[in-house]
Amino acid sequence: MNDDQLLQFSRHILLPDFDVDGQEKLLQAKVLLVGAGGLGSPIALYLAAAGIGHITIIDDDLVDISNLQRQIAHQVVDVGMNKAVSAAQAMQNINPACAVIAVSMRLDEQALAGQVANVDIIIDATDNAETRFLLNDLSCTFKTPLVSGAAIRWEGQVTVFDPRGPQSPCYRCLYPSEQTMVEENCSESGVISPLVGVIGSMQALEAIKLLSGVGEPLVGKVLFYDGKFGQWQQIALSKLASCPVCASSSAS
Repeated sequence: MNDDQLLQFSRHILLPDFDVDGQEKLLQAKVLLVGAGGLGSPIALYLAAAGIGHITIIDDDLVDISNLQRQIAHQVVDVGMNKAVSAAQAMQNINPACAVIAVSMRLDEQALAGQVANVDIIIDATDNAETRFLLNDLSCTFKTPLVSGAAIRWEGQVTVFDPRGPQSPCYRCLYPSEQTMVEENCSESGVISPLVGVIGSMQALEAIKLLSGVGEPLVGKVLFYDGKFGQWQQIALSKLASCPVCASSSAS
C-alpha cells in the first residue's frame, strides 16, 4: 500500500480489528457483482470507495429515466447507456485505482460460471428468480460465498450463503424452487427510493466482512427490514437435508 492509499483508506485502517491487513485484503479482492440497478448501485459505489481491487459488474439493461429515483450510480446524462458501463464510470470516478470490468450482456450459464471461477465472492443484486437460482447453484459448485439481497415496496432482506462451511444453507434452502417464491419487481410493485440504499449498503458491508475476515457474516441468518415502521428482524435459516444443491455438494 502506497502513501496515497494509506491516506485514502485511513478511516478503515484506524479500526483496530481491520487495520492495514484488512485493507490489503480488500485491495487484493476480486468481486463479481450481478446487477447495476437499485441494489447494485450502492453496492458498486461503496465497494469501489472501500478499495476493492477488482470488480466485475454485469447488467444488460439500459438506464431509463424512471431508474434515477433510486439507482444512484446513474445520472440524467446516462439515460440510454448500459447500466454496467454507467456504474463502472461512477465507480472509477470515486476510485480510479479500482479495476472495473463492465459486462453489458446477459451471460449464459457457461459464461457466468467462467466469471464465478475467478472471483472471491458473488453479490446478487438482480431482480429475477432465474438468475438468483443460477448464481446460487454456481456458488455451491465453486464454493464461492454469495451475498444475497432483495428490496420491494417498503421491505427488504439480506443474507449470506457461504458453501465453504458444511452447515451453511443456500438460496434453495430459503426458496427450494421457483414455485415457492413470489417473483415481484419494482416496475410492477413500486419501491421507496432509500430502501435499496439500505439493503444494498448492507450487502456491501457483508461483502467487506467476508473479504476482510472481520466480524460475523449473516450466514445461516436472514435479516429483514421494514422501512415503513423502522423495524429489523433476524431469523435463523438452517440447511435443508433434502436441498438438491447444497446438501449434495457438501456431501461430495
